[in-house]
Amino acid sequence: MNQKTNVNADKQKRYRERQKAKGHKQVRGYVDQQALECYQNIQEVTSWTDSEILSNALKITYAAYKCGQIKLLNSWLKENMQPIKGQDE
Repeated sequence: MNQKTNVNADKQKRYRERQKAKGHKQVRGYVDQQALECYQNIQEVTSWTDSEILSNALKITYAAYKCGQIKLLNSWLKENMQPIKGQDE
């Protein structure tokens, strides 16, 4: 079984190296319940992968920033995203 584990680890390492060679960067993080609900809704509506959702969210946020609309985006989020009960704000 250890041989099998090593083969899988090597396969994952090669995959990560190929992605890195393509210029892709792995980004990890944890999201709160509200963000997870948004993610699930986006995934249902668009059928995007995790990578597509994250990439597009970053691009949209960057576009708002470059167009001087980041305050508008933050304001909209505050006004339209209701806090989840029992969660600190």
